[in-house]
Amino acid sequence: MNKDFSDKKIILASQSPRRHSLIKKLNVDFDTAVPSFDEKLDSDNYSDKTIESLSLKKALSVLDDYKENGTDKNSLKNSLVVSADTVVVLENKILGKPKNSAHAIQMLHDLSGKTHFVVTAVTVVDSDTGKTFSKIVKTFVTFNQLSDELIENYVTKNKPLDKAGAYGIQEMGSEFIKNVDGDLENVIGLPTKALKELLLQAGYSFNSGIAQY
Repeated sequence: MNKDFSDKKIILASQSPRRHSLIKKLNVDFDTAVPSFDEKLDSDNYSDKTIESLSLKKALSVLDDYKENGTDKNSLKNSLVVSADTVVVLENKILGKPKNSAHAIQMLHDLSGKTHFVVTAVTVVDSDTGKTFSKIVKTFVTFNQLSDELIENYVTKNKPLDKAGAYGIQEMGSEFIKNVDGDLENVIGLPTKALKELLLQAGYSFNSGIAQY
């Protein structure tokens, strides 16, 4: 193993406060960058390949932006760019971020009383070698039957327009969620166990005794 890998810098391609909070659980130093990639989908039909591609393009857009903007190339050396894309899938259709409050209310009505799954594609790109490492994590979530009042109050209070599927599970209690089958962090937006596995594959060296699973 290249001894320099122990000094790899992590760049998180996200401005999501939820992802920032989750990656901190790994006790790693990281910088952040805003991916310039347009996440608009050509189709709302779900496939693993589509979501994995979105995550990869996010990471690559960060690398491209550094080069195009003339940023000091040394700032990219020995770095691992981390990106993630999370979608909510109901009956094989992708539910993106709601356009407005009415759209958010409709999405929650669609999810009410049903089981859907949440998918996060996590990608790590080595800035020096161009090697990519990726993993898809799926979690199944079952909602209770939700009343109109409960849905409308949630949307009014939490304004979930920046969240896929119009909800943040960390904001919901047992009145909303009947069951979660799988990794809860995945539903929030960044499954850190999967990310740690990818970082290890990429050669990142964790300090002993931290971020153990």
